[in-house]
Amino acid sequence: MDYKIIPSVCSYCGCGCGVLFQVMDGQLVDTMPMKTHPVNEGKLCIKGWNLHEHVVSDKRLKTPLLRKDGQLQEVTWDEAIQTTADKLKAIIKEHGPGSVGVLASAKVTNEENYLIQKFARAAI
Repeated sequence: MDYKIIPSVCSYCGCGCGVLFQVMDGQLVDTMPMKTHPVNEGKLCIKGWNLHEHVVSDKRLKTPLLRKDGQLQEVTWDEAIQTTADKLKAIIKEHGPGSVGVLASAKVTNEENYLIQKFARAAI
């Protein structure tokens, strides 16, 4: 049996609580709070305690999907990103940058929210 404890940061919100992932034989099996982390000091909310269940959920998408001929089909990341960029450019060209909205979330890190607003201001 191969058992590891891997330190990480909880991804449920922007607080940045320290977590320890328990990995057994290459499979994520549990989440524990990191007692020495300055943000949460050994405490976790209910979402943090169950973080591993989200990560290994069979409902989680692992590959991008595009609708083709009315059906969702798996595609490569390159194709999904290119399709998204092309459609976004077409919308902006036809309707202007005010026609595009960007949603931020408390479920991402502060750094990711910074990138979202930077994208909205600079790219759109």
